[in-house]
Amino acid sequence: CAVGILDVDLCGPSIPRMLCVKKTEVHQCDAGWVPVYADPKQQLAIMSIGFLLEDSNEAVIWRGPKKTALIGQFVSDVAWGELDVLLVDTPPGTSDEHLSVLENLRKHRVDGAVLVTTPQAVSTGDVRREITFCKKTALKILGIVENMSGFVCPHCSECSNIFSKGGGEELAKLTGSVFLGSVPLDPHLTATLEEGQDFLQAFPESSTYTAISQIVNTLLSSLDA
Repeated sequence: CAVGILDVDLCGPSIPRMLCVKKTEVHQCDAGWVPVYADPKQQLAIMSIGFLLEDSNEAVIWRGPKKTALIGQFVSDVAWGELDVLLVDTPPGTSDEHLSVLENLRKHRVDGAVLVTTPQAVSTGDVRREITFCKKTALKILGIVENMSGFVCPHCSECSNIFSKGGGEELAKLTGSVFLGSVPLDPHLTATLEEGQDFLQAFPESSTYTAISQIVNTLLSSLDA
């Protein structure tokens, strides 16, 4: 399965660090920019503004038109090759980045959006507005994921609800959306992301692994349907 990840969180590009490819340069070919590959078999292609910054601490202070132009380049001028899935990671909210991605991808088949919330009402309120955005732009909602849903103790593996639980599922019911599942706070997951390691290979027996796998399988099944 060939997957592309397009990171359009222009002011906070985190994908390169999470996949341990943050010091890689982008090269040109006849077809455009060559994406950065996170694996030797070149099955996971990535493009992010993080690869274009000389200093990782540099702030991206751009107005809307410049953001729109770069996102257009990311979609049309990157030599993605044949992909089975293109995953677009956007910042929170309903800003220029979201509109630009939709406008540039309209000529392709857009399957829909996966919305991520935490259990608290402050977060579900923000995601409710994102649902409104999807409906106004005729973007299908593939489902809602509840992140930080409880805390998994690294010693006994017991899950405690530090914040609350069920906000994402309740939001899905209220808005008629599919609830894809919950992902708990897991120190092991945090550590592997910080270090650019593969959590699924490192902790295949964890409850977090099971939760993520179920969400992915449900999502892929809906795309194949």
